[in-house]
Amino acid sequence: MTDKPLQSAVRTVWWAEDAQGAAVCLLDQTQLPQAVHYLYLHHEQEVAEAITSLKVRGAPAIGVTAAFGMALAAYRFLHTHDETVPISQLYTHVQESGKMLARARPTAVNLFWAIERMQRRADQLYHAQVTAVTMTRELQREAQAIADEDAAACLQMGINGATLIHDGDTLLTHCNAGALATAGWGTALAPIYVAHRGGKHVHVFVDETRPVLQGARLTAWELQQEHIPLTLITDNMAGYFMQQGAIKAVFVGADRIAANGDVANKIGTYSVAVLAHVHQIPFYVVAPCSTIDLSLASGDLIPIEQRPPEEVTSIRGVELAPRGVNVANPAFDVTPHRYVSAIITERGVARPPYASVLQQMCSLSTNRRQEYAGKVDA
Repeated sequence: MTDKPLQSAVRTVWWAEDAQGAAVCLLDQTQLPQAVHYLYLHHEQEVAEAITSLKVRGAPAIGVTAAFGMALAAYRFLHTHDETVPISQLYTHVQESGKMLARARPTAVNLFWAIERMQRRADQLYHAQVTAVTMTRELQREAQAIADEDAAACLQMGINGATLIHDGDTLLTHCNAGALATAGWGTALAPIYVAHRGGKHVHVFVDETRPVLQGARLTAWELQQEHIPLTLITDNMAGYFMQQGAIKAVFVGADRIAANGDVANKIGTYSVAVLAHVHQIPFYVVAPCSTIDLSLASGDLIPIEQRPPEEVTSIRGVELAPRGVNVANPAFDVTPHRYVSAIITERGVARPPYASVLQQMCSLSTNRRQEYAGKVDA
């Protein structure tokens, strides 16, 4: 490993306070790569809109953003009322804000995981009958803990996954699962970053990822920031390069992983997984334990978000298709676990059969979160 600091050059989401109050700060990903523009959101409804409109995206980043959104809701409510406001009123406002944020997007489980965790913390504080000031402060701490844990998980996933990358490998990734999708180094890109900074020579083939082009706009930009060699290809070129023997492994992220190891990720991931399987290329999924949803037995139960048709018929206002054409635009697809070589989490590398291993990994993560949640700075 080099002595270069182990932190991302990209900052995606964070909490800030100044003379004007608190804000959830985001790198507006709809403006990349043409412009690096930061948003300072002072209302929880603005946070929900940023999630819906893809100003922030990527399952872990969405979860962190929602947690900060709930903390912002408490902060804003407290500072628009007297500090002696009854805790019951603040508690009700936080609950309603959580419900509003949960409607922003349906597929990424990290959104609901983070909201539920914040709601559980609010429940603990409410039943402890702390003051409104204390509840607000503690919810900020909990949201920051979620962000800090995500950053730590990204680094550990990178370390775990880098062991599967060999010097000289050419890798393929789909969509964006890097720093822009998390509060840290990313999921699928984290092993590539760790391998690169550790001295391994890697080259990354980047699928463009239609229709919103997260690969072309975001992953290519991110890899350039890290000076990692890359080749941008259209989505329908992946099979060609696999056939030529150019791809040694595939690394992708996930928005939800079912108990049996089925994986929901950006539309087109299933196609890449099938191609990798046919060509006997390892297909690795990298995601934190918070992305694993043990309540769903299989991927058949994962809700798939349907996005606006304009994303398919046009790009940034330029129309590509005839007006009035019928459009289907599912944002995600599900890759059956039989095509997944391994699932890399912060708790280790899971291999088939997945059910028991994922259950154990989630239990370990839950125990650690519960240890933190029991601490109250009254």
